[in-house]
Amino acid sequence: MLNKVADIVRGLSADTVEQAGSGHPGMAIGCADIGAALYGEIMNYDPTQPNWPNRDRFILSAGHGSVWLYSFLHLSGYDVSLEDLKRFRQLHSKTPGHPEYGHTSGVETTTGPLGQGFANAVGMAISEKMLAERYNTKEYEIIDHYTYTLLGDGCMMEGVTSEAASLAGHLGLDKLIAIYDSNDISIGGNVDITFTESVPDRFKAYDWHVIDEVDGHDIASIKEAIAEAKEVTDKPTLIIANTHIAYGAPTKQDSNSAHGAPLGKEELTGLKENFGLPTDKEFYVSNEVREFFATRQEKLQKIRQDWEDRFTKWAKANPELKTQWDQAHNLELPNDLERVVADIELDTPLATRKASGSILRKIADQVPYLVGGSADLAPSNKTYLDKYEEIQKESFSGRNFRFGVREHAMGAIANGISLHGGVRPFTATFLVFSDYMRPAIRMAALMKQPSIYVFTHDSIYIGEDGPTHQPVEHVESLRLIPNLEVIRPADEEETKAAWLEAMKRQDGPTALILTRQNLPHLKKDKKINMDKGGYVVQEGNDPQVVLMASGSEVSLAVEVAEKLDVETRVVSIPDRNKFIAQGQDYIKEVLGEDTFRVALEAGVGQGWYQLLGDKHHLVSVEDFGASGSGEKVGKYFGFVAEEITEQIINRL
Repeated sequence: MLNKVADIVRGLSADTVEQAGSGHPGMAIGCADIGAALYGEIMNYDPTQPNWPNRDRFILSAGHGSVWLYSFLHLSGYDVSLEDLKRFRQLHSKTPGHPEYGHTSGVETTTGPLGQGFANAVGMAISEKMLAERYNTKEYEIIDHYTYTLLGDGCMMEGVTSEAASLAGHLGLDKLIAIYDSNDISIGGNVDITFTESVPDRFKAYDWHVIDEVDGHDIASIKEAIAEAKEVTDKPTLIIANTHIAYGAPTKQDSNSAHGAPLGKEELTGLKENFGLPTDKEFYVSNEVREFFATRQEKLQKIRQDWEDRFTKWAKANPELKTQWDQAHNLELPNDLERVVADIELDTPLATRKASGSILRKIADQVPYLVGGSADLAPSNKTYLDKYEEIQKESFSGRNFRFGVREHAMGAIANGISLHGGVRPFTATFLVFSDYMRPAIRMAALMKQPSIYVFTHDSIYIGEDGPTHQPVEHVESLRLIPNLEVIRPADEEETKAAWLEAMKRQDGPTALILTRQNLPHLKKDKKINMDKGGYVVQEGNDPQVVLMASGSEVSLAVEVAEKLDVETRVVSIPDRNKFIAQGQDYIKEVLGEDTFRVALEAGVGQGWYQLLGDKHHLVSVEDFGASGSGEKVGKYFGFVAEEITEQIINRL
């Protein structure tokens, strides 16, 4: 029966790509047997309750093969119809070119950028371990599921896969099962032109269990390999499934021409003939296969209902754990969190990274589901939660991650942790290394995941580490990512407000941009207004000059205002995107309509022109910084109150 399922999927996938006129049929045809084993027998899921917490997770890391996933979701009973398959890759369809989280029922994560999905799977497997330790009791085991991921040669070549696999092996994630579709073909041709390493040896070195030389077209062999993987209880498993791209296509099997283009009518007919499918019918699904999945769906619903009965009994026996479960899965915050944060005593001057560390630890005491760590920079990022244990192999009850020097994987693993549900991740590194995380940050923003990024050492004021570590362009580049909230607080009070804003946000990630150097407390004429992105720090009566900045440059703006002989207003704009989004009425209220506007940014300044108007002055850094003490570097680039004051006077 599973062989028949696989053959139906080959035809469905090929027809779908053919009608769309674009897509990737080769992987879908070649991996149909793997999918038949997973969706037809092995995995636990319920299409009628796609968010059932204890479902097995499946991640198609090779997201270009989306038609494979949509075909199995359709047959399994998810909300993906034949009409949806016929609208593959069309605007606003349920079947976009690559799988999109939140858009198509049954899709666990957005994939396409190769390797990201694999790292997401590592994060989901970590979450399963963490929730099992937190909520399972001797009487009731409510968390016990597997994470499966299917990846190809492209994923295997991407560096993020290496980073994530290394950490997964270190942590011994035994319920993570990765299936490598080894078909020796990439877009450019046979992979031996670029990729000749021993993948089995590589993963064995990562401390994975490796099952090599599995026939990816033999369903019995696939099932045996997965059964063997489940017997391994101290490490993740990589199953290397040898397949043929476009398996069964008369002339395009094993050809890179089948990777990213329709087969063509003649080739499609030959494929169908080879698998006994009707050549005169498109999008054909036999009644036999329909009935098979209808029966399977009934069995899967029974498994889910039995779990719900067990969960109900667990909740009744463990009301405190049930309360924690609800809070974590709904990302509920304590009612008095704002008061608790406001009451934190911080002596100034103080670096905002240090203020952030104190605030984070206090929030962590109030929000048990908040977990996270740093890319080997916790002492500098101030993100280690001293009261709590670390996540390590066979110990997942803690709350501190040691991600190691793996920024890219750290970001993508955090996405998987967030997508799984039940815990909320934060990550940390130096701002300059946000470049290494950028693909994962972009995916978090795209998927609306509420990850929190702690980026410290935020400007040329790092000093002696020099241009390689001075993040001149990074704040501006992060501001360009849609749905990423970028907050650069100016003192300890703004840092409190920034953390509260990050914790309240549930529809996207937040980046906190923090200083290495100490900053003074700002005396404020008005209450901090993080809701609108910017606010007046010092009012000024009928101001002629308005000084605006974020982060460490706000205190410099205050110094300049004190030296000017004209009426001057100082404005802090910790979240410039949000400030601009308020519209012109609010912008004019804060910045005035006929004022001389000055912006200070210890980084590239192009984005500030959105607020500067006709009469303006900009002090920024349009180079890569320099090596020296932070104070001297700042002076070298003109961040000196006297110089800026003189420049403003000369231009008024």
